[in-house]
Amino acid sequence: MEIPGYGHQQQPWGVYSTWANVPSPVGCTIGSPTGAPPSYPPLHPNTATHSKQAAVGPSEMPATTANLGQVQQKASWDPSQPQCNGVFKPATDVRGSTEMPQQPISPLLASPVSCPKSESRYGLDPQLLPSVVQVMNEDWTQWEGKVFTSGPQSSVPPLSTTPCSLKDRGNATARFVRCTSYSFPAEAQSAQQSHVPLAAIFCPLARLEDGECAVPLCDAAECVKGCGSCGAFMSPAMSWQDCGQRFYCPFCGKLTEVPWQSYQPTNKGQRVDQEKRSELSLGSYEILETQQGETAVLLLAIDVTASAVRSGQLDFICQQLCSLLLSLDGADQSDLRVALMTYDSRIHLYNLSPSLSRPHMMIITDTDDLELPVREGLLVPLKDCRQTVENILQQIPLFEAESQGGLGSQNLPVSAGLKILQTAVSPGKLLVFHSSPLAETTNKQSSMGFFTSTKPKSIFQAPDASTSLAKACVNQGCSVQLFVFSQQDVGGAWPGHIPFLTGGKLICYNSLQSEVERERFSGDLRNSMDTEVAYKAQLRVFVSKELRVSGCYGSFLAGPDSCCVAMAALDWHTSLAFEFTHNKSLDESRGVAIQAVLSYSTSAGHRKTRVHTVSLGCSRNLLETFRTSQAETLLCFYCKKMYCMALETPLQCLREELQMEVTELLACYRKHCSTTSVSPGQLVLPQFLKVLPVYVNSLRKSEVLLPGLRSSVHLRLQLRALSVSMDTRSNAMQLYPLVLPLLGSDVGGSVPPMAQAVRCTASSLRSEGLYLLFSPLELLLWVGSQAPTQALTQLFNTTSFSSLTSGEMSPPHLDNPLSVSLWNLIRFLQSWASITLKLKVVKEGDSCEECLQRLLVEDKSPNGGASYADFLFHLHVNSLRLVVG
Repeated sequence: MEIPGYGHQQQPWGVYSTWANVPSPVGCTIGSPTGAPPSYPPLHPNTATHSKQAAVGPSEMPATTANLGQVQQKASWDPSQPQCNGVFKPATDVRGSTEMPQQPISPLLASPVSCPKSESRYGLDPQLLPSVVQVMNEDWTQWEGKVFTSGPQSSVPPLSTTPCSLKDRGNATARFVRCTSYSFPAEAQSAQQSHVPLAAIFCPLARLEDGECAVPLCDAAECVKGCGSCGAFMSPAMSWQDCGQRFYCPFCGKLTEVPWQSYQPTNKGQRVDQEKRSELSLGSYEILETQQGETAVLLLAIDVTASAVRSGQLDFICQQLCSLLLSLDGADQSDLRVALMTYDSRIHLYNLSPSLSRPHMMIITDTDDLELPVREGLLVPLKDCRQTVENILQQIPLFEAESQGGLGSQNLPVSAGLKILQTAVSPGKLLVFHSSPLAETTNKQSSMGFFTSTKPKSIFQAPDASTSLAKACVNQGCSVQLFVFSQQDVGGAWPGHIPFLTGGKLICYNSLQSEVERERFSGDLRNSMDTEVAYKAQLRVFVSKELRVSGCYGSFLAGPDSCCVAMAALDWHTSLAFEFTHNKSLDESRGVAIQAVLSYSTSAGHRKTRVHTVSLGCSRNLLETFRTSQAETLLCFYCKKMYCMALETPLQCLREELQMEVTELLACYRKHCSTTSVSPGQLVLPQFLKVLPVYVNSLRKSEVLLPGLRSSVHLRLQLRALSVSMDTRSNAMQLYPLVLPLLGSDVGGSVPPMAQAVRCTASSLRSEGLYLLFSPLELLLWVGSQAPTQALTQLFNTTSFSSLTSGEMSPPHLDNPLSVSLWNLIRFLQSWASITLKLKVVKEGDSCEECLQRLLVEDKSPNGGASYADFLFHLHVNSLRLVVG
C-alpha cells in the first residue's frame, strides 16, 4: 500500500495501493477532499489525476490516486528545493527520527468537537489516510459466516476483532497463538534487514467462541510420547520415518524411536491412526497427568484499621462476601477450603474448626517474622464453616475504631496468606480488601526518589521487598487480588506490583458510597471467583533448531531461561510474547515450528499440560514476510516489549527506538519489496500493515510512554501492568478504542459493533449524535449538544440536554429499543474486559471531555503527541533518508 506523496510542486498529492501477486483490476480515483470522506476502494474517477498514476506491474494492484489538494500552510519540506538523487532535501526545521514535534499542553482544554485536533500541520486530509475501522470492516466482510481452517503452513488468520469461527486442522488457532509474520525470512541477514520482529503471542488459556471445538483432553498413559532429546511434545510438526518407527523433531533436529507400545505404521508419511489421536492431528491438545495435587484454597483478608472502620465501607464489603460464600456453597464448590483474616498493624487469624463452639481469634503482633500459632482450623471446607464465617463477617463492621492498631500495610496480609498456603502445601487465591491509606515500602522507594535522585529509578520498577514477596508467591502458586478503597495516589506506595506479578489484579474504587461503584465492586468480586484460573503454571517454548528464543515479554518475574516462564496463576486474558532470532539459515522445505507447553494445576488439584504448536513457512523473498504480517499483532508485540523495557530504559529512548524500527521497516519494504514505479515523494506501505503507523503513533503517545501533566503515577503504573498482559484484541482496542454511533445503527442487532465503528478522531463526533467509546479499561458515552430529544428521553428519561449530568452514572433501564440496545451492547463489550467497567457520560463542551481526548488517538494528544497525519509525514521523510542514505 502506498500512501500520500510529497512530490514535485506540480504533481498532485497521491494515494497509491500495491499488493504483489494480486491481479490488477481497473484503477480509479478517490473524490475531492472537499466532498464526503473517501473510502477504499476509490469511488469517483478523475481523468486529470488518473493520467498521473504510476505504472503498475502485472503482479500488483493498480495505483489509485487521491487529489488531496494544495497544502494549506507551508510545511517544513519545500518542493522547490534542489533534489538529491530524486529526493527533496528537508528544510532545517524538520525534526530527526528521534521525536515527533510536540504541542504545548493547554491548561484549559477546549472541546474536541469545537476545536478538532486531527488537522495536519502539513496540509494532509486525515480522512484520506488508511483507516483502522475500515480494515476491520473489510476483514469482517471477508470472513462473515465462514470458518477459517488453521492447517500446516497456515496462512494469515482473520483479525482478532472479526467474529469468525476458527478450526484446528494441525495448527493451533489464532485464539491461542498469533505470529507477527506467517513466513519467516530464511536468512538472518534478511530478518535484520526487514525489521519485522519475528515473534509469537501466546494466550494459552484463551476463551473459545461459540461453535468452536474445545481443546481435547488426552490421557498421559495413552499419548504418543514426544522428543526424548529436547523434551518437546508430540505434534503434527514431527515428521515420520522408517515406516513409523522413528520421528524427526524439528526443535532439536534429532530422531527418536517410538516405543513398541505406541507404534503404528505410516501411509504416505503419516501414521494410520493420525485422525484418531489429537497429539498427531491437532495443533492444540491437553494431557491429564497422573499426579494429583492439593486443591486450591480461597483466602479472605479484610482491613480493619481505624480509618477503614470510620470509612463506613466495611459493612458493604462484608455483605458482598457473605453473598459470595452463599453462591459458592453449592455442589461444585462446597469442598472449597477457605480462610479468613483481618489486619491492622497486626494479623488476626480465625480458627474456623467446626469442633469449636465459637471461632477463636488469634492475634499476631510480631509481623516481621510471621509464625502461625496453630495449623488446624485455619483452612476449613466451606460446607463446614460457612455459618461461622458469616457470623464473623457480620461482626467486623461493629469493631470499635478506637480499639484498632496503627496503620496497616497492604503487603502484611500477603505475607500471612502465603504462610498459610505454605503450611497447607496448596496453591490458592488471596483476596485483600484494603481501605486505609497506602503504606510506603520499607526501602523508602518513595515517589520523591524517582525525580530527585542523581540516578533516577524507573517508576515501573517494583521495590525489592515486593519482588521478593512476589517470587515466594509464584513458587507457592499464590495469586493475589487487591481491592483498594483508598483515595491516596503516591507513586512509591503503589500496591499493584505483587498482584500483577502473581497473575492477580489491582482494582481501585473511588468510594463504595455511590451506587455505580457498588455495582462495579460486586461485579469484580463475582468475576474473581467465576474466572477459571491455572495455578503454579510453567510455560516453556520450543522453536526450530535454526532459531532461538531471544526475549520474552509479559507480566511475570524474569528467570534465567528466556524459554521458560513460571507464574503463580494465569487466566484466559493472559498472554505473553516470545521473540526469536536466527542461529543459522532456515530450510524452506521444512519451514518453522513453534511450540508452547503450559503445565499447570486446576483449582481441583488436577495437573494438566496444554500443548500449542504452529508450523509456519519461510522464504528468501522478503515480500512474503511483509504480506503475511498483521498490524494488530505487531502492535501487541511492540506494546509488550516497550512496556517491559520501560523497567530499565528511559521513555524517550523507547519512543525513539519505536519510531526508528517502523521507519526502517518501511524503508526496507520500499527499497526491496515495492515493484511499483513511484516518485520519491510517495510513501510505500505493505498492504497488511497500512494501519501500522496509526497504531504505533498511539503506542508512542500512550500515557505510559508519554505522560502528561494530568497523568498520575498510579494511572501510568496501572495502565502498564494491565496492558503488558493483554491479548492481541484487547491491546488493539486499548490503543485504538472503538467509537460506536448509537443513532441510526443497529447496535442491538446481529451486526458486530466493530462493523459500525467510526474513526478515533474528533471529526467523527457529530453534535447531533450519541457515541459509545470502548476500550478494555474505559467506557464513555458522549452526548452531542444537538442530540435529538427523543434519544435523550429513551436513554436518560430527560428531554433537556442542559439537565443531563456529566460523570460516572448508570443510565436507567427503560423499555424502549434504544435503551435495550445500549445495554445489550454494553454487556457484549463488558464480556471482552477483564474488569467491570463503569460508564461515564460526557456532554459536548463539558470540562470532563479531557478524558475523551485521550481516546481520540488519531488527533493530537493533550500530552503533546503528534496527530496521525503528522506522524505519517515524518515516517515518510525519515524512510526516504534511509533509502537514499
